[in-house]
Amino acid sequence: MIKVVDVHKSYTKDNETIKGVSFEVKEGQIFGLLGPNGAGKTTLMQMIATLMKPTSGEITIDGLSASKDLLEIHRKIGFLTNEIKLDPMSTPNDLFDFFAALYDIPEDELRDRKDESFARFGISPFAEKRINELSTGMKQKISIAISLIHNPPVIIFDEPTNGLDILTSKQVTDYLLELKAKGHAIILSTHIFSVAEELCDEIAILVDGRIAAQGTVDELISQAGAENFEKAFFKIYVSNHVE
Repeated sequence: MIKVVDVHKSYTKDNETIKGVSFEVKEGQIFGLLGPNGAGKTTLMQMIATLMKPTSGEITIDGLSASKDLLEIHRKIGFLTNEIKLDPMSTPNDLFDFFAALYDIPEDELRDRKDESFARFGISPFAEKRINELSTGMKQKISIAISLIHNPPVIIFDEPTNGLDILTSKQVTDYLLELKAKGHAIILSTHIFSVAEELCDEIAILVDGRIAAQGTVDELISQAGAENFEKAFFKIYVSNHVE
């Protein structure tokens, strides 16, 4: 479903952010990207979401080229950035309707999707509140609902539980597991070890723009010769980071 082949990204001649990254995400799989700030996770996800072009390498979504078939790919992906950027003067109702129109979702289908999504995340009581009146957690839930409004087969979530309380975070992780069970291909960036362990079928540890290690949680623990996943991560990071 998602193929990333030898992707590089350079902003300047002497500054390569992504250095030959390759991996594949299949249907019904959650693929985790784990790494410290500055490792290149967000840059990589933005390239997969076609918001940025690789300097070299190839990215395909369901056989479509991320550098050529942009419109078709945009209908197949849902992308949630690590920053909440919603119109502060709009309302959840208005935003949902606006994005539904962009994706040509019929009105009767729109009502069903909105009812289901708003009920799932507890948005309904706040549907006519302005975004600038809502909590960070509610804004995040609205962002998730909007990013998945068109039921995309490919989901790219950058730190979806960032800043959320325990209950809201659980709602989001449970939803991702439901989407996985329905066959969606999901790329998840997170810095929370428990989230990565619970959700991800496979994890790539990104260090200084390269994949330093990749595999299941158990495989990564074994590769590092560590007692648990958190210790495995730090051993892999220390072994591969260049000061």
